[in-house]
Amino acid sequence: MGELFRSEEMTLAQLFLQSEAAYCCVSELGEIGLVQFRDLNPDVNSFQRKFVNEVRRCEEMDRKLRFVEKEIKKANIPIVDTGENPEVPFPRDMIDLEATFEKLENELKEINTNQEALKKNFLELTELKHILRRTQQFFDEMEDPSLLEESSTLLDPNEVNRPAPLRLGFVAGVIGRERIPTFERMLWRVCRGNVFLRQADIEDPLEDPTTGDHVNKSVFIIFFQGDQLKNRVKKICEGFRATLYPCPETPQERKEMLAGVNARIDDLQMVLNQTEDHRQRVLQAAAKTVRVWFIKVRKMKAIYHTLNLCNIDVTQKCLIAEVWCPVSDLDSIQFALRRGTEKSGSTVPSILHRMQTKQTPPTYNKTNKFTTGFQNIVDAYGIGTYREMNPAPYTIITFPFLFAVMFGDLGHGLLMTFAAIYLVVREKRLMAQKNDNEIFNMMFSGRYIILLMGIFSIYTGIIYNDCFSKSLNVFGSGWSVRPMFNPRVGGNWTADTLTGNTALQLDPAVNGVFNGPYPIGIDPIWNIAVNKLTFLNSFKMKMSVILGVIHMVFGVSLSLFNHLYFQKPLNIYLGFIPEIIFLCSLFGYLIVLIFYKWVAYDATMSKDAPSILITFINMFLFNYSDPTVKPLYKGQMILQSFLVILALACVPCMLIVKTLVLRRQYLWRKNLGAQNFGGITVSNGPTEDEAEIIQHDQLSQNAEEEPEFNFADMAVHQAIHTIEYCLGCISNTASYLRLWALSLAHAQLSEVLWTMVMHIGLSNRSIGGFVGVTIIFFFFAVLTIAILLIMEGLSAFLHALRLHCFVCCIWIGMFSFVTLALM
Repeated sequence: MGELFRSEEMTLAQLFLQSEAAYCCVSELGEIGLVQFRDLNPDVNSFQRKFVNEVRRCEEMDRKLRFVEKEIKKANIPIVDTGENPEVPFPRDMIDLEATFEKLENELKEINTNQEALKKNFLELTELKHILRRTQQFFDEMEDPSLLEESSTLLDPNEVNRPAPLRLGFVAGVIGRERIPTFERMLWRVCRGNVFLRQADIEDPLEDPTTGDHVNKSVFIIFFQGDQLKNRVKKICEGFRATLYPCPETPQERKEMLAGVNARIDDLQMVLNQTEDHRQRVLQAAAKTVRVWFIKVRKMKAIYHTLNLCNIDVTQKCLIAEVWCPVSDLDSIQFALRRGTEKSGSTVPSILHRMQTKQTPPTYNKTNKFTTGFQNIVDAYGIGTYREMNPAPYTIITFPFLFAVMFGDLGHGLLMTFAAIYLVVREKRLMAQKNDNEIFNMMFSGRYIILLMGIFSIYTGIIYNDCFSKSLNVFGSGWSVRPMFNPRVGGNWTADTLTGNTALQLDPAVNGVFNGPYPIGIDPIWNIAVNKLTFLNSFKMKMSVILGVIHMVFGVSLSLFNHLYFQKPLNIYLGFIPEIIFLCSLFGYLIVLIFYKWVAYDATMSKDAPSILITFINMFLFNYSDPTVKPLYKGQMILQSFLVILALACVPCMLIVKTLVLRRQYLWRKNLGAQNFGGITVSNGPTEDEAEIIQHDQLSQNAEEEPEFNFADMAVHQAIHTIEYCLGCISNTASYLRLWALSLAHAQLSEVLWTMVMHIGLSNRSIGGFVGVTIIFFFFAVLTIAILLIMEGLSAFLHALRLHCFVCCIWIGMFSFVTLALM
C-alpha cells in the first residue's frame, strides 16, 4: 500500500542470456513490461551493431506491410482488428514472413501494373469511341452547303469563287475541358485563322489510370490545308497535352472502326472486372491478418533493437544486459526469464544478478485502469525524481473536487455521471470495437476521471442548491412571509408583498423573517431574490480563497515527507519551515480573518464590518491610520505587523542562508576523512561493497566525481527558486478565484439558457404550448449538452489542470514549472 504514495523501489540488475535464448527471454520481458534496458554500447554506431541486419529486415517487412495497408485503405476495405495480441515469431520464422510479404507485395504490384495498363487502354478506346461518334456528327453538319460555304470563307476569304471545292485535311483528338479556350486562341494566332476547329464536351468524366481521379475532357477536330499547317497543329496539340487519334475519312470506315472499338471495349471491360475482383479477393484476405502481421513484425524489431543494447562476451555465446526493474517484481522477471529459456529450448538457464550502484534509478509508478488518467495528469507537469512522493493518489480527490466547485450543478452532474457510468459499464465492449475517433478515445481513456467529476458535481450542486439553474425546495425555506412591520416596504410583510414586489430583497437583519438555516446548502429562497448575485458572489469568492490556501498548504506540507525520506534536514529547516511560515503568515492569516468575520459579526452588525480586502492591503502597507477602516479585533496592528515581518524574514532565509550553509557543508565534506600529515593524505580504503560499486560505475562510465561547488550558480538557482515560490504563492492565491468566476459563469449561463429557451415553452399552458414545449425541450437539451456540459465542462477541466500546476510542482519538487502559475 505504501508504494501507492511513492514511486516503486528500483534496482539495477545484470542479465546473462545465452545466445540461443536471448531472443525469447527479451520477448518475455517485453510482454510483462517491467524492465528498462540500458545501452551498454553508447559509443557504437547504430549501423555497426550486431543485429543491425535483422533490424533492417524487420524495417523492410514493415515497409511492405504499410504498402499493403495503403492499398487496403484505398480500396475502402475495413481492416479487421480483433484485439488479439499474437506471440512474437521465432527468428527462424522470419524467412517465411519475408517470403509471404514479398509474394503479397509482388502480386499487388503486378495487379496494379496490369490494371493500370488495362485502364489506360480502356481510356484510349473510350476516347476513340467518342471521337468517332462526334466526328461523324461534325461531317454530317459540314455536308450542309451553307456551312461548307461558311467554312471555306473562314479558311481563305480570297478563294471563295474557286470552281473546285477545297480538299481539307483534319486531325481529331481529346483535350482537357479547361484548356479549350486557351487552345483555341493559340490555334488562331499561330495558324493566322487558317484552321477550322470544332469541339464537343464528353458528358461522362473519364478516369485517369495513373492518379485514379475523374477528369472532364472534350473531343475536337481541326480542319486545315497543307502540310505546313498540319505540322503546326500537331505541335500545338502536343504542347497542350492533347491526345490525337487516327480517324478514317469515309463514313463507312468510321462506322466499321466504331463497331470494332465497341467490341474491344466490351472485352476489356470484362477483363477489368475480373482483375478488380481478383484484387479485391487478395486485399480482403490480407485485411484479415495485416494487423496481426504488424504486431509480429514490430515486436521482432523491438526485440532486435533491445538486443543491440547488450554486450556480447568474448566467447560469442552469452549476451550481457543491464536493466532497471522494480524490486517487488523480481520474481515475475525471474519467471519470465525461465519461460523464455524453456521456449527457446536452451538447457542453460538465464542469470539475473542484482547490482549496487550510485546512479539514480528511473521513476516508476504502478498504475491501473482507474489511476492511469490521474497519473497522466501529474506526469503532464513532469515526472518526479526517484522515490519522491507521488501526487496522483491525492489528485484523485483534489482534481474532481476543484472541477466540481466550478461546475457545481446537480442536473449537469447527473448527466455527466450517467455518461461516465455508461463508458465504465461497457468498457470491455468499447475497447473491443477499436474506435478510431480521437475525441471519443480521449473521453474513454478518462472515463473514471469524468465519473468522479460528475459525482463531485452532484455534491457541489446540492451545496449550491442548483439544478439546471433552479433551486430545489426539499426541506422548506427558512424564510417565511409573516405579518410584521418592515421598513423596506413601509408596512407589514404579507403574501401580496411577495407576489407584487418585483424588487424584493432578503434582509437578514429583519427580526423574525428567517426561521433558521437551511439544513444543507443554499436556501432556495435566494433563487428569486434580486440580491442573489451579491450574496453568492461574496460566499463563493471567500470559499475559493479558503480552498486555494488549504490546497497550497497541503501541497507544501507533503514536501516535508520527501525531505524526511531522503534525510535532508537542511531542506526542512531552511526550505520547508520558511516556506510554510511565509504561506501561513500571509494567506493563512487571510482565511483566519474570513472565518473570524463570519463568527464575530452577525446580520445586525454586518454593515459596520470592515472590508477584509482593504484590511489585507493595509496590512502590507502598514497603514493603520485610515479612519474608514475599523480594526477587527484588539491588537490587530501588532499581530499583523509581526506576521508581515516574519514572512519577509523567511525570504532571505531561503535566498541566502541556505546557499551559505551548502557551501560550508561542501568544504567540510572535502576535508572530511582525510588528514594531512606532512603533505601525505591518509584515508581508509573502500569496503568490498563499495569497491563493487566503484568498479561498476567506472566500467559503465557513469561515475562522476563530486562537482566543484560554484557559489554563484547555487546562489542564482536558490534565488530563482525563492522568487518562483513567493510569486507563486501570491499569484496562485489570486488564481484560485477562478473557482468563483467559473462557478458564477456556469450558473449564469444555465439561468440564461433556462430563461431564453425553456421559459418560453412553459409560459404557454394551452394544447399548442404542449407541442411547443416538446420542440423547445429538444433545443434546450441540445444546447445544454453542447454548451453547459461540453464547453463549460472542458473549460472547468482546463482550469482545474491549471490550479494543480503549482501544487503538483511542489509535490514532485519541480519548481521550474511554477512559472506557469504567472500565465
